[in-house]
Amino acid sequence: MVGRMDDIRQDHIGVIGGSGLYSFLTDVEHVDVATPFGNPSGPVALGMLDAPGGARRVAFLPRHGLDHQLPPHGINYRANLWALHSLGVTRIFGPSACGSLRADIAPGDLVVCDQFVDQTTGRPGTYFDGPIVNHVSMADPYCPQMADAVIAAARFEGMPVHPTGTVVVIAGPRFATRAESGTYRRLGYDVINMTQCPEVALARELGMCYSSIALVTDYDSGVDDRPEIEAVNQADVFEVFAANVDRLRGVLRRSIIDLADRSCSCAAATNGIMPTPGG
Repeated sequence: MVGRMDDIRQDHIGVIGGSGLYSFLTDVEHVDVATPFGNPSGPVALGMLDAPGGARRVAFLPRHGLDHQLPPHGINYRANLWALHSLGVTRIFGPSACGSLRADIAPGDLVVCDQFVDQTTGRPGTYFDGPIVNHVSMADPYCPQMADAVIAAARFEGMPVHPTGTVVVIAGPRFATRAESGTYRRLGYDVINMTQCPEVALARELGMCYSSIALVTDYDSGVDDRPEIEAVNQADVFEVFAANVDRLRGVLRRSIIDLADRSCSCAAATNGIMPTPGG
């Protein structure tokens, strides 16, 4: 059902990911949130997560829509982040699929990214279009405290995890060519994805913490010295993601439960200036 936004502003943990990831929540209601930037990808699912220290309230938004109908370049990232922020969310987990650019990062592994390189074009990527101008620090775009929670959760769940990594974000929806993938590999990037930008940057502009949970589904265009590894295709990505979704859900659940009270400095990057519609 679609609920009203009464008495839900205490939500402070958000998840942006695939529509099957929030099945561990209870007492779920769906809320339509209007934003000055248009409609988000879908209704926000508000639910409770039972935890030893007391239930935690979680707001979940399907990044690609309820039926995965939105391609990466068609996602209204500004509306998505604004909707969660308007519900009081201060910390966001962003589980997503990614391709590996390194032989030692295998399908089924998790990468907790700490850096990104944005290769997208044409996506509205800021709330500060003027007349208010704010140069937000992006040197360290991901929350280290949230990253620690994800790393610990992955190890507890027995899921291979790489505690750092640089993700290069391409426009999609096509996959990279061998030449592009090879260039990214030579530049030292670790994984490749289509949705981290501008998602993580917009979260920072709103003073929200953000942590990636990148599930490796493929080797992108292959591995140079391993000819038996074929280039990625869509069917393989969906198959590997489906095979690991239960473990990913377990990591996400434990990360939320174990996440300590906020004591990081992510919000300081806003310079004390918050965006306003039209500014």
